[in-house]
Amino acid sequence: MTETTLPTRHDRAGRRRGRRTRSTALFIRDILIIFLVALLASVLIKTFLVRSFYIPSGSMENTLVKNDRILVNELEPRIMPVERGDVVVFKDPGGWLQPHVDAPTTPLVSAVNWVLDAVGLAATDSNDHLIKRVIGLPGDHITCCNALGQMMVNDVPLSEPYVKLPEGVTRVSDLTFDVTVPAGSLWVMGDNRYNSADSRYNQGKPGGGFVPIGDVVGRALWITWPADRWTFLDNYSSVFRAAKEAAPTATPGASG
Repeated sequence: MTETTLPTRHDRAGRRRGRRTRSTALFIRDILIIFLVALLASVLIKTFLVRSFYIPSGSMENTLVKNDRILVNELEPRIMPVERGDVVVFKDPGGWLQPHVDAPTTPLVSAVNWVLDAVGLAATDSNDHLIKRVIGLPGDHITCCNALGQMMVNDVPLSEPYVKLPEGVTRVSDLTFDVTVPAGSLWVMGDNRYNSADSRYNQGKPGGGFVPIGDVVGRALWITWPADRWTFLDNYSSVFRAAKEAAPTATPGASG
């Protein structure tokens, strides 16, 4: 007759501990996999679709104010063409920004910033970029100002509701200029016209004040923070409709 050895209470407790240990390990493994997949997806989204920036100055008031956070569509200009009136974020074309030194941070803060940057929830490089409104596309002839103080694009006067001017001032630029946008470039201006170091003020820099389309990171779509300023950023296509219709034959890099 075969003798059967019954498991002891200690054996049963050991098996239960073993199952709990395996369950805990599997749970931790699944959490790590989910985190890594989410991180990878966030990095891919930031790299190819959208990313966040904050506004470091008042050059786009009242459309954007200092410390606003915005969501930027990176499909433009990679896939979608830039249009007149778009608010775009772009890299410094050369000498537009003053050199700055980043404030020192602790290793913990640096690590947190790195993670937030990676998933597109922060933009520690915002100070290395600029944000302005596109006024002219390749081939456009832009002058300022006419007798009424308006900007002229392709000989069409613009009525610009987004522009902020000093009290009592009607002229939309304190500088007079007459330019034709070269192929592959943009002419950009801040909405706060008397407080924006834009294309007008950088004509003596490399590129003549024009922004290469290749330097554009994307189009600003939404103000995401603070919550009371949450809104879509209009490109005022109706303002530029007549200028678009009067545009010369499209040149390389131009769009509607």
